[in-house]
Amino acid sequence: MTDRYAVIGNPIHHTKSPLIHGMFAAATGQDIEYGAIEGPMDGFRAVVESFRDSGGRGMNVTAPFKLQACELADEASERAQLAGAANALKFDAGRTVADNFDGIGLVTDIQRSVKVAGKRVLLLGAGGAARGAVLPLLEQKPAVLTIVNRSLAKAGLLAEKLSSRGPVVSAGYADVSGDRFDIVINATSASLRGELPPLPAGVFGHDCLAYELVYGKGLTPFLRLAQNAGVKRLADGVGMLVEQAAEAFAWWRGVRPDTRAVIERLTVALK
Repeated sequence: MTDRYAVIGNPIHHTKSPLIHGMFAAATGQDIEYGAIEGPMDGFRAVVESFRDSGGRGMNVTAPFKLQACELADEASERAQLAGAANALKFDAGRTVADNFDGIGLVTDIQRSVKVAGKRVLLLGAGGAARGAVLPLLEQKPAVLTIVNRSLAKAGLLAEKLSSRGPVVSAGYADVSGDRFDIVINATSASLRGELPPLPAGVFGHDCLAYELVYGKGLTPFLRLAQNAGVKRLADGVGMLVEQAAEAFAWWRGVRPDTRAVIERLTVALK
């Protein structure tokens, strides 16, 4: 019998997950069916439980439901608990298990270009995407991980929650003026609106990597700011998207697919 999986979000029309998991299944010989569900803003739990109870085996979860996905789970990984957010669910004997592979996908993709160990890392944002990234980044032992956010209190709570895991601090955007970083990651939603976070252009250090979590949008305002500041290494989130999907696929199916062909298929030139 074909096993059923799906991605749930709102909106969901833009999702690449069915294509990604279809390519993974074809490459690994797995018999799965993978669909996309637009969850109602006030009915996420009911849709997930209906999918589970009808025989679904697992779900990817995207905005705006990652926090709710963690809350509804019977069991959650340490990553998901620390983030307070989950981007993957697995259904087993009527139980819902949650995990968060966003940060692992991000780190895997970043480390194709630069090792995080010993680097000064600046993370923009303190929402669900940022929360999922902090622990995997700290596990790579950066020199410091600085979280900046419009709401300093929100960034402070996130840094405090994970302070025992490594050198993580919080700041406002104005506070990092004059500092330089080796890796700058935009985990805000500003690029989805064609906007730019209030980031001082001087934060980009020599040989810096500027990483945009939004994918497929070309040269976003954040990446353009970095380029204009002389940054040569620019990346969007397509690699992160595919790598986190591969982690979820391996969690569900017990086999980790090669990601290179899928990343190549989805890559959009940064221009």
